[in-house]
Amino acid sequence: MRTIKQMLSMEGRVAVITGGCGHIGRAIAEGLAEQGCNLLLIDRVEDALKATSSVLGERWDVQVEGLAVDLENAEARVSVAPFIRERFGRADVLVNNAGFVGDSKMTGWVVPFEEQSIETWRRAVEVNVTAGFHLSQLLAPMLREHRCGSIVNVASIYGLLGPDMSLYDRTEMGNPAAYAVSKGGLIQLTRWMSTVLAPDIRVNCVSPGGVARNQPQVFVDKYVTRTPLKRMGEEDDFKGAVLYFSSDISAWVTGQNLVVDGGWSAW
Repeated sequence: MRTIKQMLSMEGRVAVITGGCGHIGRAIAEGLAEQGCNLLLIDRVEDALKATSSVLGERWDVQVEGLAVDLENAEARVSVAPFIRERFGRADVLVNNAGFVGDSKMTGWVVPFEEQSIETWRRAVEVNVTAGFHLSQLLAPMLREHRCGSIVNVASIYGLLGPDMSLYDRTEMGNPAAYAVSKGGLIQLTRWMSTVLAPDIRVNCVSPGGVARNQPQVFVDKYVTRTPLKRMGEEDDFKGAVLYFSSDISAWVTGQNLVVDGGWSAW
């Protein structure tokens, strides 16, 4: 019988994390590296990748590489598997964390429903669902090799719930349909892949609630009031969830969506 420590160990394994330089992506990377996991961080900005890879590699004494990829580009995504094979020789975990979130200045994004554009819809779906589907396809052969493969998708509570638009009153924030629909699609893709890729690859999902990002105080106050644990999320809140699904401690768990939201979805 193995100990909890042994089941949580990621020694010798390789995890691929998209959006690896973002707030949640970096926290996920820290959590896996702390358990001895080697990392490939995928993001768009080379300078950020170099800096993050260097810091994590030195801090945790693991191999950390960065690869700049525009996840909206299918041809760019194809480069990932050969890079992993050359630099690491294996892949054990894929964390589809990158997300298209846009901003209030993007045309056709944070606007009334009738004004939301097909172009931004397509961009959100491409990054939030299609890229995860495509990378899972590309890496599946490697994930199968050692029979400990795990895919962890990072969705959102808005893939499960409708928005309360009153939260955004007196702010420039919003909740576009494309974001919610693409995250809901990612949750269903999790269920679909979990049965199709079994038994060699487990597929699970983490759905975060609202994370503190210096939002307007009027939004934060309303959000916290509606959250049972009375605060917004922090990056560290997601480390354990992704480590759980990535490691052998969840070896008999697949097709699940773990909601990490401070209780937001409980009422």
